[in-house]
Amino acid sequence: MSRKMSSKHGHPELEAAQRKCLRIKVMRRGTRRTSCMIRGITSKMVEIREGQKRVKEGQKEVRKKFKEIRKESKKLKDETDLISRQSAANQLRLDLMFQIVKARADNDSAKDAHLTQTLRELMAKGECEHKQAFHRGGDHQARTMYN
Repeated sequence: MSRKMSSKHGHPELEAAQRKCLRIKVMRRGTRRTSCMIRGITSKMVEIREGQKRVKEGQKEVRKKFKEIRKESKKLKDETDLISRQSAANQLRLDLMFQIVKARADNDSAKDAHLTQTLRELMAKGECEHKQAFHRGGDHQARTMYN
């Protein structure tokens, strides 16, 4: 009699062993597939993690650049404000000088003296403000504009 017999012919132990062997083969095949899938998923997770790390570093760089841009923007705004104030002060001085020249042309010595004194006070006030800004560690441009 052959070793492989169907259940119709008897030998239940042999059939059970064959079924068990077949089940083990199927399980091993399934386990291999599963472990292969797990390795694939794990490698994809590593790639995703690295991608997320690069994105995070990129965002950090962008935040740093924006911070630098905001700082530079504030500096430019402050410089623009300073130039604007200096321009207004210069315009006021020029207006006073023009009025002094006109008063002298009209031989109005009282007006000439008053305007000249006003100009002197304005110049002294501007010089005082300049020195305060300079001593406070004011803007380099403010220091160089008057020197």
